[in-house]
Amino acid sequence: MSSASVAIPVITPPGQGRGMSVFGDEVEFVITGEQTGGRFTQWIETTHPGGGPPPHYHTREDENFYVIEGSVEFFQDGQWTAVPPGTAVFMPKGVVHAFRNAGSTPLKMLITTVPSGFETFFDRCAEEFAKPGAPDMARIVEIAGEHGIHFVHP
Repeated sequence: MSSASVAIPVITPPGQGRGMSVFGDEVEFVITGEQTGGRFTQWIETTHPGGGPPPHYHTREDENFYVIEGSVEFFQDGQWTAVPPGTAVFMPKGVVHAFRNAGSTPLKMLITTVPSGFETFFDRCAEEFAKPGAPDMARIVEIAGEHGIHFVHP
């Protein structure tokens, strides 16, 4: 979680957030924990066809998704469920979940985690993905664990 304690007003025009590539996705942080005093982080994530994280759970953050465009399936309670654009999805901390782009076009979602801190996890993982060669997935799993994110086999 961010060490900041004071929230500031934020207006982020389209395309003006802090962008990065991580896990094969394009991420644009539109509101960060530094701006919200650690209350939450919000970003737009674009996931390519077939992409998405493996089943996992968070020990620190609740995660909220709003499907902007594309075809997505969410994993929860041991099953995958297709949802259309315009759908909101809430995954509380401790619940095993995942999502995947089930279509042939990019998936775009607005994602919010409460409290903030997810941007730090993504920053650290992006550094690993930027290194020459394939990313060290054991190191990615280690970083995830340090941020309270744990991958599981469904």
